[in-house]
Amino acid sequence: MVDGIDRALLTRLQRDAAQSYAALGDAVGLSAGSAHERVRKLRERGVIRRTTVDVDPAAVGRGVLAFVMLGANAWMGDAATCDALAAIPEIQEAHIIAGAASVLVKIRTATTEDLQAVLRRLFAIDGVTSTQTLVVLESFFERPIDVHDQRPDGQERSPVP
Repeated sequence: MVDGIDRALLTRLQRDAAQSYAALGDAVGLSAGSAHERVRKLRERGVIRRTTVDVDPAAVGRGVLAFVMLGANAWMGDAATCDALAAIPEIQEAHIIAGAASVLVKIRTATTEDLQAVLRRLFAIDGVTSTQTLVVLESFFERPIDVHDQRPDGQERSPVP
C-alpha cells in the first residue's frame, strides 16, 4: 500500500533524488531515519525502480528526438525483438502498442543523418515492414509521474493497494 506520506516522498524524490533523508523527513513530517526506512521499503517493493539523473540531451550531443512507430508482419512482443531493439543504443524506450503500428520507440541522436542510420537498423530487424517517424521540433515539457491519487475531476480516489 502506498499511503499519503509515501506519495509525498515520491514527489520530492522525483524532483531531487539526491536530497538528504533529513530534508525528506522534514518535508513530510518524519525523522531522517523514518524517511530512510520508508524509501528503503519503496525500493524493496519495486515502487522506486531506480535512482538516476536527468541529463540535458543537447548538452551531450543528442539533440535530435524522434518517435518511431514500427509496422510489422508478425507479433513483435517476443524476446528476439526486445533484444534487437535494446542493441540499438540510440533507442531510449520501446513499447508494444495497439493500433496500426506494433512498436513505438523513442530515439535520441546527434543529427538527422544519425537518425537515418538508426532507421536503417530498425528495418533490418526481422518482421519490421515499415516505419513512421515523428521528429520533435521542440518539447514544451516532460513531467514526472503524478503519484497523487486523484481523478481527472480533482477528487481523491479510493486508496490504491
